[in-house]
Amino acid sequence: MIAYVTVGANDIEASKTFYSAFLPALGYELERYHGDLSYVLPVPPGQSPVLPDFYVKAPFDGETATAGNGTMVAFQADNQAQVRALHAAALAAGGTDEGPPGFRAAYGANFFVSYLRDPHGNKIALFSNNPNDPGRDG
Repeated sequence: MIAYVTVGANDIEASKTFYSAFLPALGYELERYHGDLSYVLPVPPGQSPVLPDFYVKAPFDGETATAGNGTMVAFQADNQAQVRALHAAALAAGGTDEGPPGFRAAYGANFFVSYLRDPHGNKIALFSNNPNDPGRDG
């Protein structure tokens, strides 16, 4: 099980603006720790987390944060409407479009996805695979 995912950032406040534009709508709560950002999903007392936390931090080695080529973090939305809304919110919060919300031929008929880059170039996907939404072929 993946416990957490971390992306590097040179400008924590720009990252806060970007990620706070959509992660709270997916159930994440923001915690600050030593100036860095920790987006965590609430866990009921006595239970273990089932989804990973998401951390935004300055690199520990003190060097400049850079985006990993081929690295991407995907967040699951409830439905296609939420993918569209969160994609728009992330763009308004400083993100860059890497692929507008829609279906992709390479994926299943219900896989609806959008792609973004955060202010530091990290690639982010927002997707829904909700079978109650209209599929690509209908």
